Amino acid sequence: MSAAEKLAMTYAEYLVFERTSATKVEFADGMAYAMAGGTPEHAQLAMQLGAALVGLVRPGRGRCRVYSSDAKVHVVATGSSYYPDLSVVCGDIVPAAVDPAAITNPVMVVEVLSASTESYDRRKKFADYLRIPSLDHYLLASQESARLEHYRRNGDGTWTLTIAERGGVIRLPDLGGDLVVDEVYLGMPGLSA
Repeated sequence: MSAAEKLAMTYAEYLVFERTSATKVEFADGMAYAMAGGTPEHAQLAMQLGAALVGLVRPGRGRCRVYSSDAKVHVVATGSSYYPDLSVVCGDIVPAAVDPAAITNPVMVVEVLSASTESYDRRKKFADYLRIPSLDHYLLASQESARLEHYRRNGDGTWTLTIAERGGVIRLPDLGGDLVVDEVYLGMPGLSA
């Protein structure tokens, strides 16, 4: 992110700024960051992941729901707010006290990696997401190859990484089943089998 794409401000100022902004704006470390527009491939992969997750959690029949990138996630411990590509909440949404439009209790956050955001998604965002007590799953999806990286919180608070590529699956029994890599990437230009 360039210096032109971020502004120093308080969270209250960020909320005012966000209401008048033509683009989505994230907030971390006292800075507001304008989010760049995505590519058609990014949008397609996020949608296919969302459809797969909806199929697993079966909203309306279960206790979990899948949210698009329009749902803001607030990290109470750090004061940061992000717009992940997808998030999953099980049970009722717990809104942030400082921002009633933001979710504080996702059980899963999904980011579709791009060249401009990959480092940020892997480092700063992940470090912040780790501070969400309800979060049990962090999923990264590559646009360069058919590859899903799944971080799962263990009972002792440590995290386990599983990488699944063509022919592989990410096991999510607590969310209703498996994410099948070949199905997630089906029809993706240059990435599907």
